[in-house]
Order: sequence, then structure tokens, then C-alpha cells
Amino acid sequence: MRFAALLFSLLGLAALSFGQSSQAPLRVGIVGLVHGHVHGFLGSSLHSPLIEIVGVEEADAKLLAAAGEKYGFAKEMLFTDLDAMLEKTHPQAVLVYTNTFDHRRVVEICAKRGVHVMMEKPLAVSYEDALAIQKAAKSGKIHALVNYETSWYPSNHAAYEMVRAGALGDVRKVVIHDGHEGPKEINVQPEFLAWLTDPKLNGGGALFDFGCYGADLMTWLMDGQRPVSVTAVTQTIKPEIYSRVDDEATIVIEYPKAQAIVQASWNWPFGRKDMEVYGRTGYAITVARDDLRVRTGEKEESVRAKAVAAPYDDELRYFRAVVLDGVAEDGLSSLGTNVLVTEILDAARKSAETGRRVKLQ
Repeated sequence: MRFAALLFSLLGLAALSFGQSSQAPLRVGIVGLVHGHVHGFLGSSLHSPLIEIVGVEEADAKLLAAAGEKYGFAKEMLFTDLDAMLEKTHPQAVLVYTNTFDHRRVVEICAKRGVHVMMEKPLAVSYEDALAIQKAAKSGKIHALVNYETSWYPSNHAAYEMVRAGALGDVRKVVIHDGHEGPKEINVQPEFLAWLTDPKLNGGGALFDFGCYGADLMTWLMDGQRPVSVTAVTQTIKPEIYSRVDDEATIVIEYPKAQAIVQASWNWPFGRKDMEVYGRTGYAITVARDDLRVRTGEKEESVRAKAVAAPYDDELRYFRAVVLDGVAEDGLSSLGTNVLVTEILDAARKSAETGRRVKLQ
């Protein structure tokens, strides 16, 4: 069978219906406005029928007022205190756009009120915080999910389906590239740049900002298997811009019969999010969001990945379906996966600091 036909067959399984879902929108609160992704979200999803935004919280009153004016939020929807927003607006869930350090605080507050959480990647700045988030979520019986842009890429799901079907043979090596020219170079908002370059609030620089993508994808491909060890090298190539954090990171994640090389960078000439999956008998290389280069025989083929089946194709559709319809969490955004992702990142930071391989088993 030619590989394109095999791929169609594999991904055709993913297109099965997940059953009927309710039509009610998810009542959400927006927590934080300092993460630049919030503007992309509000610009595209403010009036989505999937959600009803009932409140917005941001400690910086100027940012809050500016967002209220820009997006037309009524004054009674705006809060500078999270508890007050939850108390007065009663959201079922929140979307979190704070710095990463604040994720633990937000989840702990929301868990006490039974409010579900989806935060922008990564989960936490430390393994200690990740475990605290896991404990709070379990205690409050809430979902605490992590949103990665790459979770919704058809190309990544296609590669995953090939691995699951054994089309590439046993995974031996995965090389994952993520990053861009640098946050300052691509002109992120001042409030976003301020915490991205703060080692306390971000956990590091490119290491955490983009290393998390690779750790997440590899954990997913390996079915949540805990690595044997983590080794990392970080650099600050542009100290005149990034004096407090790394802007270049390479992480080697070792498994008993496989390894991942995660290349996270604020020094790429162009933005990129792609990966190479090498099995014992073939390989799949993702090309941006929708395409792959695949070889399982004599010739490499270029294929277009099939669309991912709803609700696993979009963060809002997915979050709403998990909370309201009870659909299963996926392996990319789940809390269990992302606790391990944070353990890997924490070990990578320690390895870079000490120059030593950090054993996890």
C-alpha cells in the first residue's frame, strides 16, 4: 500500500463522530492580560458561540482598562482581583493569560471554587509548582489543561497516528524544533516581554518558552513514559537583549530505547514549529501545520494531513467539550502529561546549570 493511502486509512479512524454534544456555551473568565496570546484569542474568539465571556481579571488596572475599551467589555465585567471576579461572575471555567509563575496561584484559587482551568503553555516554572497544581486540581475535582498551539496541528496528529499504527516501526529518535527570532525581535507587547525575560516568572528563557513544546510532543509520542535522563545546554547569544535568561537551548531526553533532541531557540532566522520522528523502519517529518514528508520504503512522499476530528482540533471547542460534554482529555494538554513535561524542563534547567546529566530513573 502506498503511504498516502495508509495515512488516509489511519487518519480516517480519527474522523469518527464523538457523539452528540450540547449547544450551550461555556461560561468563561479571562485571567490575566500580560500574555500576548490573549490578544490573538480575543481578536478571533471574542464572539465565538462556544463560549460566553463573563469576566476579565488583570491586576494591572491600565492594561485592564485598555482591554475593556479595545474589546468592548462592560465595566462590571472588569476586575483587578481574581477572587472577586469568580465570586461575582460565576464562570464555569477560566482561560489563563498570566505569566507562568502565577499559574499555581490561579489553579489553587480556582480549584477551591470548582472552576476548571486552561492555561497557556507551559504548566509551571518548576516541578514543585507542577505537583502543587496537580494536588489542587485533584482536590477541587477540576480539569487543569495546558494549551499548546501545536496540539491542534494536523501534521503532529498524523505523525502520532503513524507511530501508534506501527507504520514507522519502534520510535528511535525524535528531533523537535521550536522558536522564532526572539520575543523582542518579533515585537511582542512590553508587558509580555517583561516577564518572558524574567527567570522567576518564566522559569528561564527559550528553554521554558519553547522547550516545553518538544517535551510535550515527546511525552505524547512515548505514551507518557518517564525518561531515564535529561541533559541540556543553554546559551545567551544576545546578552545585550536577554541579559537574565537563555535565548538558546538544546535538550536531550533519554529513554531506554529512544531519545529526543529538543531545539528551542530565540535565534531562528524564521519562526518554526516542526518535528522529525524516526522509527526503526521509516520516518515522518512534519512541515508546519498541515504537511509531512514521509518515507517507509525506497522513496520519500509528501502528504497533506487530514483534518483532526472535532473536538480535538481547536482549543475552545476542546475545552468546552471536556467541561460540558465530558469528552476525554487528550494526551497533549492533560495535566498528567504536563507534570512530566515540567519535570523534564526542571531537570533540563538543572543540567544546564551544573553541566551534568540529570537522572530521572
